[in-house]
Amino acid sequence: MVNIIVVFPKAEDARNIRNILVRSGYRVAAVCTNGSQVLHLADEFGEGIVVCGYKFNDMLYSDLRQDLPRGFEMLLVASGHFLETCPDRDLVRLALPLKITDLVNTLEMMIGGIAKRKRRERQKPRIRSEEDKKLIEDAKRLLMERNHMSEEEAHRYMQKCSMDSGTNLIETAQMIFALMKY
Repeated sequence: MVNIIVVFPKAEDARNIRNILVRSGYRVAAVCTNGSQVLHLADEFGEGIVVCGYKFNDMLYSDLRQDLPRGFEMLLVASGHFLETCPDRDLVRLALPLKITDLVNTLEMMIGGIAKRKRRERQKPRIRSEEDKKLIEDAKRLLMERNHMSEEEAHRYMQKCSMDSGTNLIETAQMIFALMKY
């Protein structure tokens, strides 16, 4: 579930947006009236979407955007005139007066983008440190010596143990050392 933070300088506006989102099936994690509240919550949540106006009591949307953690995206809701002069062309924006369907469809698109980014990050091959590579090699060597396996057999054995136990190869190598000591 994506964390949604709604922030507008007027608490009533923020609550109205929250209510629209909740009625549309979204879970709003927080409602704020200034940027510092958002930054504090964003650090806790780590990722999500900030739905906001362009100006708060303590900062502008651009300051907030700059200070948000990497995992957060922003949906700027402002007057059409302001959005036309807005220099941030890569920012997701909606013009006032706000249409509920536009808000819901835009949020759905943003949530889909976040999910797609997460999938890509999970599919990236992990880069192992030299220490981890050495640990895996040492575990294979131990299996080869004690169980008279070839390197390929030892590697396949470790992969199978890793998949069966739901652990990664490094944890499997550590388990092999722990078991082989006795």
